Amino acid sequence: MPTDISQREHTLAARFHAFIRDPAFPCVGAKSALAKGQMRVLLARDIASSWDDLAIWPAIVDLAAGYKRQPTLFQSLAVLFTDSTQSDEATFERHLWRRIQSLTNKDAWLGQQPDPRVSDDPANPHFSLSFGGEAFFVVGLHPRASRPARRFEVPAMIFNLHDQFEQLRAQGRYEKLRETILVRDLALAGTENPMLARHGSLSEARQYSGRAVGSDWACPFAGRPETQNAL
Repeated sequence: MPTDISQREHTLAARFHAFIRDPAFPCVGAKSALAKGQMRVLLARDIASSWDDLAIWPAIVDLAAGYKRQPTLFQSLAVLFTDSTQSDEATFERHLWRRIQSLTNKDAWLGQQPDPRVSDDPANPHFSLSFGGEAFFVVGLHPRASRPARRFEVPAMIFNLHDQFEQLRAQGRYEKLRETILVRDLALAGTENPMLARHGSLSEARQYSGRAVGSDWACPFAGRPETQNAL
């Protein structure tokens, strides 16, 4: 079973915290979540396996429920896969989407309703994932990522609540935050990230794995299933 390291220190979690805290790391939203004690970390086994999916899913739903009760900005869940072998970007992308599909299937099978504010069609510009009735997007990290900001020592999936970005837009803070991250990412990588786009202009599915994909890329996600076939 995954281990919730909020209850005990773990060296991998400490190294993940250091990765986020590094002055060069570009995502200031992740830095804020960690600084506020609002970045949960969960340890799982192999990203290529469904072994821990039934334990990962409740942690995502718990984050959604907590956010509904208190919609404080900058909350996220980082799942670190401790036993995974290193793989190239295409293989990591395949494993990431298999985990997403499995977790989505379980969300449907266990009676959760999708967030009506987003689409489950990965070709739709308003696509997002739904867990516990809240929209999420995922940031994938792994050792062989081409972008330095996505390069961590083990594969990881960071689950972020979509409504936080709607809050930032409503407060007039979204564009400044986005520009800050882009500038910092450029300084770290030396090149602009070709995959970043605003929500609603292109499907965010293209950004999840961190791999640069072309216009002919087809997302390996079948959408949200009928509940009787969810597992």
